Amino acid sequence: KKMKRNIAYPAYVSQQLIEIDDEIKARRFHGLRISETIDADFLGEEFRGYVFKVTGGADKQGFGMKQGVLEPGRKRLLLDGNSGNLRTPKRKGARKRRSVRGCIVAGDISVLNLVIVVRGPEDLVGLTDAKSQKPVRLGLKRASKIRKAFRLTDEHDIYDYIVRRKLEPREGHEGENRYKYPKIQRLVTPEKLQRKRRRVALKKRRYANQKAQAAEYAQLMAQIKKEKRDALASKKRAKSSIRLSTNA
Repeated sequence: KKMKRNIAYPAYVSQQLIEIDDEIKARRFHGLRISETIDADFLGEEFRGYVFKVTGGADKQGFGMKQGVLEPGRKRLLLDGNSGNLRTPKRKGARKRRSVRGCIVAGDISVLNLVIVVRGPEDLVGLTDAKSQKPVRLGLKRASKIRKAFRLTDEHDIYDYIVRRKLEPREGHEGENRYKYPKIQRLVTPEKLQRKRRRVALKKRRYANQKAQAAEYAQLMAQIKKEKRDALASKKRAKSSIRLSTNA
């Protein structure tokens, strides 16, 4: 039977699905685990020098391979919402039993996902040639990831390193340059620090006002209780004086 191999090249954002009719070539993938690499010289002369990495796969019934399950067959595991094979449960902590395939490639794997980690001297049509390279439309948005990708320091302006997409000029505004780019997330600016200082100051001010109001309320309640005690004591003294006068 034909074995399908989904090969991807992340540098060019390209992928291609090939079918292997030769059973001997298909068996060369058997026994590999997810994240292991293999030389692709046996696939043909055009694959000479290429190295593939196994990233996953699925069998004919559509059950995907799962990292960490050291078996070539299918298993039923009790999974939660953080496992990646189960939707977010309705209740917190709920788990369900789901069928998954092990991380070891076997003969009943119909589609195997591969990624090119080492490029060979010859270009593969639809994968590594110049025509298959697609422009990067969406780039990084988080400030820490942009700094890590371009090795930037705090002195660099991050907006100079984001992906910008050029837009068509508007009607009546020919010659203008319009670009669309994402808003950088988690970027610490002086304005953001000032807003944070203002929030902290308002929080402290509210706490001080609440404390002063609580002290004033406690003082008022103590005064009311004292007045009630004095009134009760004066009333008792008046009653006792009336009782003594009647007895006399």
